[in-house]
Amino acid sequence: MINFQYTALNPKTGRHVKANVQAANEQDAAGLIRKEALVPIEIKSLDQQGIKSSLSKLNRIDTKQKVLFSRQLSTLINAGLPIIQSLREVEAQTDSKPFKIIIQEIIRDVEGGSTLANSMSKHPKIFNQVYISLVEAGETSGTLDTALERLAVQQEKDADLMKKIRGAMAYPVIVLVVMIAVVGFMLVKVLPQVQILYKGIPGTHLPIETALLLDVSHLVIKGWWIFLIIIIALTIFLSRWTKAGMGRQVKDKIKMRIWPVGPLFMKVYMARFCRTSATLVASGVPLIQVLEVTGQAVDNIHIENSIHKAIEKVKGGTALSEAIRNDPNFLSLVPNMLGIGEQSGATEVMLSKAADYYEKEVDGEVENISNIIEPVLMVVLGIVAFTIVAAVLLPIYALAGQNFVQV
Repeated sequence: MINFQYTALNPKTGRHVKANVQAANEQDAAGLIRKEALVPIEIKSLDQQGIKSSLSKLNRIDTKQKVLFSRQLSTLINAGLPIIQSLREVEAQTDSKPFKIIIQEIIRDVEGGSTLANSMSKHPKIFNQVYISLVEAGETSGTLDTALERLAVQQEKDADLMKKIRGAMAYPVIVLVVMIAVVGFMLVKVLPQVQILYKGIPGTHLPIETALLLDVSHLVIKGWWIFLIIIIALTIFLSRWTKAGMGRQVKDKIKMRIWPVGPLFMKVYMARFCRTSATLVASGVPLIQVLEVTGQAVDNIHIENSIHKAIEKVKGGTALSEAIRNDPNFLSLVPNMLGIGEQSGATEVMLSKAADYYEKEVDGEVENISNIIEPVLMVVLGIVAFTIVAAVLLPIYALAGQNFVQV
């Protein structure tokens, strides 16, 4: 049973009534309200609101859950079960409460006469445009089970790519965090003790390196909250600025061109383009729709713009391989493989091979980045450590030398 909150009109008094009711679905809730001689105005699912709130915090359902959902639904439909019964079976086997609620909503929509694709399109944070297009193509062609299996493979490949990118970025981030923590500790705890030591000895002066770092130390100790506010404000500003407009263009261009991560991201984008296109083409989605959906799936505004330009050329009769051949936002292997596929009538096969190639290349790029970043970080860490240690030890050596001379 689902908890609903409703607003209803009492015809006898003309007043609005607000209360809660439990029912299996919204229609049953409306029926119970009418039995109370009330006219329902608005009915909201309290459980759904709670789930949507948690979803907004989590931002998405786990990829493993979506892959499992796709595979289970594919298997049940392939076994001959009706779509609604298949959805109910999958919902019963789902452990995630938020996902259960979403599947229940899809079941109600399908029972009400909606297609599975339209029902899923009401949950864009869970089912993206690629997912909807493949399900729609599967429903139209009668190969929904095959389309869902392809979706599961597509999701696993995409999740694997993202895992590799995070792995490449994790090591330098950890090293930087540790370095900042160590420097902060030295500035806040160790250097002030050196200053106290010098103050107790008349006629002594701190070395210039130590004096400069002490100024930084005092600034950090007294104004740490200012730095914290600046960091938080800058983080919020950059996160919003890079989501759309010029900010997103700058961010995506940096990801494509900056060394050493540029080659990695370019191969990730090519793998994503080829894999998504191959999956959609194999499911019978029209080429123009394939390109429109793939443009969104690549998640780079510059490549998306290049795809839109290619769409216009394809509409004019140009082959897709020729439409993207001289585009700087596509690596040369993609149009070459596409051209072979177009000539042989095996476009999805060649796109899948190109995707496999770039996915393997991503492994090599991740290793290259690790090999490049590791020595660079070691050098930076050594310079920082030397500066801090020198700032601490030079005053001590100076005092020791002065005492030795006096003796």
